[in-house]
Amino acid sequence: MRSRSRAVGPSLALILSWAVGFPTLADEDPCAGFKWDVSKERRLFESAPLPLAATGTVDSAPEVTSNRFYEIKLLPASQVSFAALPGKKPAENSYAGMARLTIPASGRYRIAIDGPYWIDVVVDGKLVVPTDYEGLHGCTTPRKIVEFELDRAQRLVVQLSGATFALIRMTIVPVPVI
Repeated sequence: MRSRSRAVGPSLALILSWAVGFPTLADEDPCAGFKWDVSKERRLFESAPLPLAATGTVDSAPEVTSNRFYEIKLLPASQVSFAALPGKKPAENSYAGMARLTIPASGRYRIAIDGPYWIDVVVDGKLVVPTDYEGLHGCTTPRKIVEFELDRAQRLVVQLSGATFALIRMTIVPVPVI
């Protein structure tokens, strides 16, 4: 009887320690749990950002492009004349802004930001419906990613809204074709 309990004891301890959980990569790195490969976005977030000032109108909006890392200074949302009503109404006392987006080719793109703010892409005064999105609490490199199917021939506007801070960090990358 004793020899059996000795054999079960270590095995039971191993099972219990596994059930309680060994630290996983996601436990150690809050940004490791994205469902996509976001290594490109994460590398960009490690680089020095290009500073930009978003504007309250489309005509004066700065231009952004893919495969760059931006730190964008936003305006109080009350000072922004959106190209289209945001998909989510901005909270009072939040920050917002717009940028014109130029992409090298039509296809699916991911816009990644460092906070739980709202991202819209507008074409001809209408919101482009996202194809997918994801966000991870505790991660800011990036925090939220939204995918859009975009046409290079169209005039694209990125709208950022609902920000609780006047500075937002952002990347735009093409989705790898598998």
